[in-house]
Amino acid sequence: MDLQDLLNKGPEEEGKAGKGQSPLVSLKKDLDFYKESIQEVSAEMMSEGYTLYPIFVAHQLKVDLGEMILDRDELNTQWSIQASSLEEFVDRGIIKEDRKEYFERNFKSANDFMCLFVVVPEGANFVFYPYNA
Repeated sequence: MDLQDLLNKGPEEEGKAGKGQSPLVSLKKDLDFYKESIQEVSAEMMSEGYTLYPIFVAHQLKVDLGEMILDRDELNTQWSIQASSLEEFVDRGIIKEDRKEYFERNFKSANDFMCLFVVVPEGANFVFYPYNA
């Protein structure tokens, strides 16, 4: 899934009065600001043998997953980013062991895309966002 898929409102959202802009619009803005830092951390995680599958947790709430790398309070942005990995997601049961191979097959190149686990109050989903958007 791409970030644009999450940004587009479905028909059930159209016409609802009082609905503000999707919080994912602000995520796109922050990702464009963060992308060089995220790409550096991703490359470091892979080159040091930590993981071949870096995952970055994007959130506005408190999330106990991964390690904080970009704190929205310190950077005066809307979203915080924490660095994690496929291995941690499997260890924590977020990705079931029997789905690990499927995830690996569908993982986009970490040199070209950041893999995000976007956490919002309604739930969470994986998104691949290109570094050169």
